Amino acid sequence: MCFSAEVDLIGGAAIAAIGVDTLRHVEHRSERPLAALPVIFGAHQIIEAFVWWGVDDRVAASVADWAAWIYLAIAFGLLPWFVPWAVRRLEPDPDRRRYATALIVLGVAVSIYLMIPVIEGPVTVVDGGFYLSYSVALSFGGLATAFYVVSTCGSLLLSSDRYLFQYGLVNLVAVMTLSILLMAGVISLWCVWAAVTSVAIAVHLRRTDAHRHHFPAAPKAS
Repeated sequence: MCFSAEVDLIGGAAIAAIGVDTLRHVEHRSERPLAALPVIFGAHQIIEAFVWWGVDDRVAASVADWAAWIYLAIAFGLLPWFVPWAVRRLEPDPDRRRYATALIVLGVAVSIYLMIPVIEGPVTVVDGGFYLSYSVALSFGGLATAFYVVSTCGSLLLSSDRYLFQYGLVNLVAVMTLSILLMAGVISLWCVWAAVTSVAIAVHLRRTDAHRHHFPAAPKAS
C-alpha cells in the first residue's frame, strides 16, 4: 500500500525486479520462498495501482473490484502463513523450527479468518488522501491484526540467524510505526518498507551465498 497509483506502479516494478534478480542468484531450494517475497511485494503494489485507478474512475469498476480482491487475498490470505514458512525453511535449529511451525499454523488460521469476509463481501475502498482505506465486515479486527503481526513478525524474531533476528527487531518497530501513521490517517508508507525489506532480503541471500562459496562445508566422513 502506497500513497498514490504512480508510486505503487513504479515502486512495485522496481521491487519485483529486485525479487527476480534475487531468485536468479539463489542456489538452494530452501532459500526460494524468502527470495520470492520481493516478487510478491512488487506484484502486490502493481495490483494496487489498479485499485487507485478504479477509485479515480480511470479503469472499469469490475477491474478495480478484482484488483482490490486480489490485493486483499495476498495481504490476508497469503502473507500470514507464507512469511513464517519462508523463514522456517532456512532455520537449522529443530526447536526453533517447531516454534516456526506453530506460527505457520497460526498464520493459516489468521488467513482463513480474514479471507471469509473478503469472499463473502462486500469490499469497499475509499481514497483517504495519501492512502486507500479497505473495509470488510470483520469482527474482532484488532485481535486478528495482533495475531497477524505475531505470525509474520514473530517468525523473524525466532530465527537463529543473527541478521534475520536483528532485522526482525527493526521490522517490528517499523510495522508499529507505519500502522500508527495509517490508523491516524496521515499517510501510507508500506511501499517504502516493502522496498527496504526486499533489499534486505537480497543482501542477506547474496551474503549467505558468498559465504557458502568462500567457506564451503567440510565433507562428511564416510
